[in-house]
Amino acid sequence: MFLYLVKRTIYAIPIALAVGFVCFMLVQIAPGDPINAIVPPDASEELVEQVRRDYGLDKPLPVQFGLWLLKVVQGDLGRSLATGRPVWADLSSAIGNTLTLAVAASLIGFVLGCVLGGLAGTFRGSVLDRVAVTTAVAGVSVPHYWLGMVLVVIFSVQLNWLPAMGAGPGGSSDWVWDWEHLQHLVLPAVTLSVIPMGIVTRTVRGIVAEIMNQEFVTALRGKGLTRMAIFLHVVKNAAPNALAVMGLQLGYLMGGSILVETVFSWPGTGLLLNSAIFQRDLPVLQGTILVLAMFFVALNLCVDLIQTALDPRIKRA
Repeated sequence: MFLYLVKRTIYAIPIALAVGFVCFMLVQIAPGDPINAIVPPDASEELVEQVRRDYGLDKPLPVQFGLWLLKVVQGDLGRSLATGRPVWADLSSAIGNTLTLAVAASLIGFVLGCVLGGLAGTFRGSVLDRVAVTTAVAGVSVPHYWLGMVLVVIFSVQLNWLPAMGAGPGGSSDWVWDWEHLQHLVLPAVTLSVIPMGIVTRTVRGIVAEIMNQEFVTALRGKGLTRMAIFLHVVKNAAPNALAVMGLQLGYLMGGSILVETVFSWPGTGLLLNSAIFQRDLPVLQGTILVLAMFFVALNLCVDLIQTALDPRIKRA
């Protein structure tokens, strides 16, 4: 296990470098001049050039990338062009809020997806199977932002049951585990959970249906095991694949929640990226994208290790 961990960690280093290079270049080649977010429209040419030199934007792109990478290795993501604050100061709280939202949405999607997929795979061809499949297809087909607005209209505007914006009372951006803050989490978490719920449902249904047709299940029935005992054996065999799918979905939720966070004004990385895009704030864009990509790489590594622990066949491979 230790050698496997070392090997995968070494493999992650070139991936991290490639991701850093790609996110740096994609932001650089985007249209617009980031200096326009700092200086006033009537600024003189001398002032523009001075600001450009102060932020190192007058150097060639390879030099800019090398200097940026050197700072990143030292833990310095730079300073925001719009606010002048260190990028990590804004990013640290935003990552915590996004992680809270992504974990809540993943738990909802994983639990519902496993229940629906397990029942659909066990009772194939039944009404329950058709309902589960229809729900899964609807989950992956409904746009996030549209569902979020519908839930706001129903539960916030008409019924006045749940708050529609922010992570806490008064638009607070600091997350606290209490009932008032949990109320703000419900609508964005439910909105964000529908796609992973649909994907997990269809995946678990296919895995369970395949396992139910294998010979060892027939042998277990022949031995007289109860339905619950057989179901536990099926769950044990389906767990590694289901875990891999859910790990990927958690990574996607961390990086793909920009529309949901914008709809609900949730103070996470999605809202931070949205404001940085409109302000052309290069350090915030580069730092946020890089941190989210590294989180995805680390999450895949953790999922691989857990899969190896759950399924001995992966070790032998």
